[in-house]
Amino acid sequence: MIYFKLILAAVFWGGTFIAGKIISHNIDPFSAAFIRFFIASFFLVFLTVKIEGHLPRLAPDKIFIVFLLGLTGIFSYNLFFFSGLNHIQANQASLIVAGNPIFISLCSVIFFREKLNFLKVIGLCLSVTGALIVISNGSLFTILTLGIGKGELLIFGCVASWVAYSILGKKAMNDLSPIVSVCYSSIAGTLLLFFPALFKGVFLNMASYKPVEWASLFYLGFFGTVLGFLWYYEGIKKIGPMKAGIFINFVPISAIILSFFILKESLTFSLVLGAVFVIAGVYLTNAVTLKNNKN
Repeated sequence: MIYFKLILAAVFWGGTFIAGKIISHNIDPFSAAFIRFFIASFFLVFLTVKIEGHLPRLAPDKIFIVFLLGLTGIFSYNLFFFSGLNHIQANQASLIVAGNPIFISLCSVIFFREKLNFLKVIGLCLSVTGALIVISNGSLFTILTLGIGKGELLIFGCVASWVAYSILGKKAMNDLSPIVSVCYSSIAGTLLLFFPALFKGVFLNMASYKPVEWASLFYLGFFGTVLGFLWYYEGIKKIGPMKAGIFINFVPISAIILSFFILKESLTFSLVLGAVFVIAGVYLTNAVTLKNNKN
């Protein structure tokens, strides 16, 4: 059952790109992100109380790092996420974001002095090559002549934000459990998003949101954030973080399949080739890490 839950969590995360694409044209990024994490925070508080027995109080020295977690993983990530999806296809965005583990590994080498062996370097090269294939639609020379588009740059902002969130999260979880870290960072991000969303007229515009947009927002908040997180960390608890982490490889696969059937996005050869490179690179990195932890 836990493996089924992990697969579903990956499918839920893949679906966030489709839901984000649906609302990106009509709802501004600040309002979309605020509503998403208001919903998520509501459920995360109850989930945290259920798992921890209560909502732990933050020590004064943890307030600033929780603020930074909210600023990077919630505020800036979702601003880039919804803005980027307004310019590029959901399947392309999912493959760029799929390179997160590779860049986290690089930053771990820099900040935590973790070892970067030959196979991890191969994994890095494969993932970067795959992302470049997707961005250039199979013509790498295009990047040299025309540069990277606005949508791709915004989605790379997602990657940078998540890398920062992950590095900060590693420090935060020295004293806080994962569920508490995510709960408080979600609350912090929601508070940070409140005033920009208010300025954009979030409460005035709600009446104009279509049912499919409300459904997408709820999906992003509950399934894509709360339920995906809960089942992923159940997997970490039962089979370990390295084995559970391998299931993240299903995220871009599910995003590509869902975008094809729901959004009718094209499935080109360059997209499939780029997906193979990205997923192979991420899998190779995770497999190497898993092997090292066994030894």
